[in-house]
Amino acid sequence: MATVELRFSALPEHVRTARLVAAAVARRAGVDEAVLDEVRLAVGEACTRAVGLHQSGGISAPVRVTLIEEEKQFSIEVGDEAPRTAPGETVPGASPGDVEAEEDEMGLAVISGLVDDVEVTAGENGGLIRMSWPTTPSATVLA
Repeated sequence: MATVELRFSALPEHVRTARLVAAAVARRAGVDEAVLDEVRLAVGEACTRAVGLHQSGGISAPVRVTLIEEEKQFSIEVGDEAPRTAPGETVPGASPGDVEAEEDEMGLAVISGLVDDVEVTAGENGGLIRMSWPTTPSATVLA
């Protein structure tokens, strides 16, 4: 299992770098070429979401992106340190119809539309989006 980990300041200009690195590592891991645009878009959306959560929450910790190459799948985890509350609770200073909350939901909907295998978790210590794609074994050369 090969793993690449990125950490970047919560600034929008770093999202492009995360997308490029994710696509390059996905290609090397054996993700189908036809799916690489979806990988780029999903990583960009997840990173943009994490950057927004950090900026709106005044969090100075870096956004984490972990690229995990396993035998038959490639996974990307995008983590943030923005605390979340349990359903029904409210975040101090947020209103129920908050524009940021609506954008957050839209971002998650886009990711879910791009990635078949996606898992979103969140708690008081932050959130994590884990996305996975199947890989094809590299072709073996016959001698």
